Order: sequence, then structure tokens, then C-alpha cells
Amino acid sequence: MSILIDKNSRVLVQGITGREGSFHTNLMIDYGTNVVAGMVPKRGGQKFNDSVPIFNSVAESVAAEQPNVAMVIVPPRFAADAIIESAEAGIPFIVCLTEYIPVRDMMRVRAITDGLGVRLLGPNCPGLITPGEAKVGFISGDIVTPGNVGVVSKSGTLTYEVVYALTHAGIGQSTCVGIGGDPINGTDFIDVLKLFEADDATERIVLMGEIGGAAEENAAAYIKEHVSKPVYAFIAGRTAPPGRRMGHAGAIVEGNVGTAAGKIAALRDAGVQVADHPDQLAEMVIAG
Repeated sequence: MSILIDKNSRVLVQGITGREGSFHTNLMIDYGTNVVAGMVPKRGGQKFNDSVPIFNSVAESVAAEQPNVAMVIVPPRFAADAIIESAEAGIPFIVCLTEYIPVRDMMRVRAITDGLGVRLLGPNCPGLITPGEAKVGFISGDIVTPGNVGVVSKSGTLTYEVVYALTHAGIGQSTCVGIGGDPINGTDFIDVLKLFEADDATERIVLMGEIGGAAEENAAAYIKEHVSKPVYAFIAGRTAPPGRRMGHAGAIVEGNVGTAAGKIAALRDAGVQVADHPDQLAEMVIAG
């Protein structure tokens, strides 16, 4: 099993003809992802790489190809409307890779996706990959291997580093999910933890968080009450000065809220083993 995507997922790419969209779509197809459609206004009737049909609207693509996953990789000023278009067309799972989407736009997006019961991953995230089956987004298929460790992270860079370290140590992954670090996003740690807890193929969980906000503390509380599987974690930003944003838009510490120390304490109180540096995670997983 896996969570969120597998070899049967039917993927629509919004922005498939752009530089980034075409580059990453090719990598997804090469990995085996079932990309069934692209959507670019005024490009309907064309084909991407002579194989993937392009449509003028998401509604047209849904009627013709029945995608059940949409990947949004369009400029920030168009991204909110792109997400909403896919949600209103009935696509149940949307992955938005675009960064720099204004907070006000994301507030509008969340109101609509939540109301429609649509799952959103991102924005400003690396996407996700189920090793050996499918990938949607930026995570390289070369650094993963099938296995039983579920990975969830705010940081794309940390995702790549830790997944590579796990693979190098002979530890395979069930699904690797990058949730992004914006102040307002869709799927959060708790959402992914619920899915991993229910997934028979996931036996252990690795969580990478960072300073700012309360997502990690909330995840710790959820783990303490609801997660039976071993969880290993790392929190980035221990040396960041208070009040200064580091990396993600949501990675800012205000007073005593969102500190690395507070997050680490909450996770350890929930029985999570917390690493001092990312490379240590693979060692901890091996040790059990």
C-alpha cells in the first residue's frame, strides 16, 4: 500500500507547457507516473511530447481523461485560481508546487477546498513520491527505494537529504510527503500522520519540522494520543534568532511561540525520538 498516490493515480498537470512544468512532467513520466492530461488556456488540442493531451480547462480534461490528481505548477498570480478551478472541477487531490502565493489568496483557496472536501498539498512544497509507483512534484526518483518508512517534512531540502540517507542505509520508504512551510497551506503533519497510521505498509514514521508556528507541537499531541508506530523527528532552525524569518514564510519565532526547544520537548514528551542533526535519523531508525 501507499498513501495519496500510487501507480493507478491519473495526474493532470496545470502549466504543463511552462519551463518548470514541462521539465518536471517529463521526469514524472520517466518515473512511471500516469500523466493523463495537461491544462493550458488556449493550448487545447495540442499534445505534450506527442502523447499527453492538453486541454483549455480543467473541466474539459476531467470529462475526457478522468484525472484524480492535479499538479499546479503555474506563476504565483495564477496559482490560487488554478487550485480553485481543479477543486471545482471535482479533482479530489491537488498538489500545488508554486511558491510566493499571497496569504490572502490562500485564505480564499482554503475556504473553497475545505468546503468542497478537496485535499490540498502545498503550496510551496516539493510534492510527494511513492517509491516504485508514482511521483508528483520535485522529489527525485533516484534517491528513494520502496520500503516501510513513511516520511513527512516541511522542507524540500531536508526531504531530499533525509530520504537519500535512509536509502543509502538500506531503509526503504512507503511514501515521502513534503507539506511545505507557508503560513497557510493544505495538508498538515496530522493529516499525514493519520494516513501513515492507517497504512499497513508503513511501519515507522520520520517527521522533519522547523521553527515557527505550532504544527509540530500539534503533531506531538496527536502522536501521543493516536499514533502507535515509532516516530523519529528532526527540527530545523535551532540557532535561528527570535523574530527573524528563516527560509519558509512560516518559519518565524515570536517570543516563546514556535521555538525549536519547545517543539523538541513536545515531541520527546510524546515518545518521539528526536535527532540532533538530519543524518542521525537513519541511524535512529536502524537502531529502533
